[in-house]
Amino acid sequence: MWMTYDEDVDVLYINFRKPQKVNDSIYEDNIIYHYADKTLVGITVLNASLFSANPN
Repeated sequence: MWMTYDEDVDVLYINFRKPQKVNDSIYEDNIIYHYADKTLVGITVLNASLFSANPN
């Protein structure tokens, strides 16, 4: 697993596989779940700073 944060657009990318072969994505509450068939292979968190563990 690896993560990349793009501060310019406030997006966090979480990847579980490399290379990612995505054939389905589901958007829910600023989070996009990426699937290869029925296996979750990645997550994209939009407006990631809103999910910060430190609310300050």
